[in-house]
Formats: sequence, structure tokens, C-alpha cells
Amino acid sequence: MREQLTKSDIKKIEEEIEHRKLVVRKEAIEAVKEARAHGDLSENFEYYAAKRDKNQNESRIRYLERMLRTAVVISDQSEEDEVGLNNRVTLYFEEDEEEEIYKLVTSIRGNSLKGMISTESPLGKAILGRKLGERVQVKIDGQEGYFVEIRAIDKTPGDEEDRIRGF
Repeated sequence: MREQLTKSDIKKIEEEIEHRKLVVRKEAIEAVKEARAHGDLSENFEYYAAKRDKNQNESRIRYLERMLRTAVVISDQSEEDEVGLNNRVTLYFEEDEEEEIYKLVTSIRGNSLKGMISTESPLGKAILGRKLGERVQVKIDGQEGYFVEIRAIDKTPGDEEDRIRGF
């Protein structure tokens, strides 16, 4: 599957790869060496745990590198009154009579518990590219759905509050 990534997503992935190669890899190798020095490997749980951690790190590096090779770079630019990537959007849910704030992100950054909605989710698909004040139907399974109204779009770059909330 080809992931859709913005330039900032790619930068973050590259930073994680570099950190894993330069820091985590060295720590994992040292942990394996230290555990191996404890003697008999057949009953050495520390050795097997260290090897597992080292292998998980290498697997994560390969996964991220493959993701970068196959990624499609997309733009996070949008019109001033239009919902785009990395925008904080205030939505009014008609059924619940409640407002909620979400940040629209690419699929790899989606985390609904932190209010980060993927462009691949039903809600993300429904609001992406829509205008301020629009009433939008969010379809869940083709027939069923609900309506939301786009009440505000905040295009300012993330600040300290974003980092605290996980945006």
C-alpha cells in the first residue's frame, strides 16, 4: 500500500530512522553483548530479551525505509476557508448537539484518542476540501451516517498546546 505523506511526515520519519540507527541500534547491540557475557545462553532470559529488542528495532527501520520508498508525497496546502491537512477543525455534531475540535492528518499520524483524524477515516474523507460553514454528511457504511457542520478552521502551525494534546 502506498502511504500518502506530507513533507513534514517524511521529515519526521527520516528523523526517527536516524535516531534508531545512531542511538537505539548502538544501545541494543551493547545490551546483547552485556547479556551474552552473563554466561550460559540456553537459560539467559536477558540475552533473548535483548536480541528481541534489537530485532524489533531493525524491523522498524526496514518498515520506515520501505514506507519512504513507496510513499506518495501530497501537499498540505489549502484555501483559507477550506479544510486541509494539518488544520484544526471545529465541528458541530447535530445529533449530539456538541462541538469538537479535530486535527486532520495523514493516515500514519491518525490517532482518534488524541483528536487526530486521518484523511482515510469516514469523517476525514467527508470534511477534507470542504468550506467553512458547510453542513456535511459523514457516511459510515454507504447508507447510514450523520451530519456535521464546519464551524471553524485553524490553519496556524502547531504550538505548545498542540504538543501537549498530541497534535
